[in-house]
Amino acid sequence: MKVMNEETFGPLAALTKFKTEDEVIQRANNVDVGLASYVITNDLSRTHRVTEKLDFGMVAINTGVISDPAAPFGGVKNSGMGREGSKYGMDDYLVLKTVVIGNINTEHKL
Repeated sequence: MKVMNEETFGPLAALTKFKTEDEVIQRANNVDVGLASYVITNDLSRTHRVTEKLDFGMVAINTGVISDPAAPFGGVKNSGMGREGSKYGMDDYLVLKTVVIGNINTEHKL
């Protein structure tokens, strides 16, 4: 199905059967895009295992609502680099610099 290989925007729920977690994770990650993925489960352990292995910028668990102004928004692969919103939205515009200084007299007089 085309929907299994493309990033479709709109109200669409693509469902597929699978036998193992590894099988469905491999299928999900085997695409060139990676904005968001959605997982429905009542198993908290599965939530942690699957979200760690999914190669997507955002993962929603048991909900279709994934956007929030306080949460970073963005994808990976051909879905973009970096994040918008939240405190992480500025990271792409910042350059970190480390400055190390040696041989400085640090004698303090009281």
